[in-house]
Amino acid sequence: MERIKYFFLALLPLLLLSQTANAVIPAPPQVEAKSYYLMDFHSGKALASKQEDMPLPPASLTKIMTVYVVFHELAQGNLRLDDPVTVSEKAWRAPGSRMFIEVGKQVSVEDLLKGIIVQSGNDASIALAEHIAGDERTFAELMNQPAKRLGLKNTHYTNSTGLPDPEHYTTARDLALLTRALIAEFPQYYAWFKIKEFTYNGITQRNRNLLLWRDSSVDGVKTGHTEEAGYCLVASAVRNGMRLISTVLGTASENARASASQALLNYGFRFYTTQKLLDHDKPLREVRIYKGDSDTVPVGLASDIYVTVPKGQEKQLSSRLEIAPRIIAPVQQGQTLGKLKVLLQDKVIAQYPVIALNQVNGGNWFERLLDEGWLLIDQWRQGGGD
Repeated sequence: MERIKYFFLALLPLLLLSQTANAVIPAPPQVEAKSYYLMDFHSGKALASKQEDMPLPPASLTKIMTVYVVFHELAQGNLRLDDPVTVSEKAWRAPGSRMFIEVGKQVSVEDLLKGIIVQSGNDASIALAEHIAGDERTFAELMNQPAKRLGLKNTHYTNSTGLPDPEHYTTARDLALLTRALIAEFPQYYAWFKIKEFTYNGITQRNRNLLLWRDSSVDGVKTGHTEEAGYCLVASAVRNGMRLISTVLGTASENARASASQALLNYGFRFYTTQKLLDHDKPLREVRIYKGDSDTVPVGLASDIYVTVPKGQEKQLSSRLEIAPRIIAPVQQGQTLGKLKVLLQDKVIAQYPVIALNQVNGGNWFERLLDEGWLLIDQWRQGGGD
């Protein structure tokens, strides 16, 4: 009897470890919203969702794309932060939320951007749209171009503000993807999304994102509201190096959108972890190349690999490298030569292209002839020769 007792005591830690590693993740919190989406920034993995691909009016969440386009213009050198923008009467007369710019006056691009991001100014959005594209309708086409490039499959813009239009819509998933791109491509400007208040023309307005006051890990992103859209919020937060993005559309109140977003973010941080598995700039191995001016080429990844898994399962991650057989030169730098599979508990959960990190040119006639012989020997061996 004593031996049996000690046997089970010895076995208990293993049983507990097994239960922890295979713990069932609870269902996401009940969120009173028409649609929502929770995603890890680095891996792109969806952690919770509801009607995430249903097209809905985005209200002022539209302005995430508005400023994305402006940031792109800045990056291309077509625009400067200190460029003066003359305010048109149309911009001055914009309905809804405003930063209170005055017709005929000149306002800097930087002030207009902060007026959009912090104060959700429709007047600022129209002023920048007209300055960049001549009119708002043309600017909307500049918004639709990156939407297509970023894979926003259920998104279409007709204006820069988010004021209601039957042909102006997006989805919770698309908004998360857009926000991910904005943070990744323009980190120097993304810092403005955590500004709590902004003063222009003697008028101070607070950022309507209540989570900036409630949760110190939240550093953005944007609120939106119309009668048709309801109360909407895209939020992002970082805890222990893990960044999450949540989108909540169609809630009943300003407090409801903040509470729903907070619940989703807390859920993701509590039950998931994101691991950086591999760096893109580190060679995985040398791969044999035939008929080239080099016998081998280092292979690696086009980008860093991040994987999001339930907490407690990260030690069960593994990877498997698969390289194409008999690679013949020439090989271009960046050419796909295989794939890296990521496994969790021996099940493939993701795979990534493996590329040549250097270029390999074709070899001289002797090198090609020599490798032709090696290829024939290899084929003979594969065929069962002895």
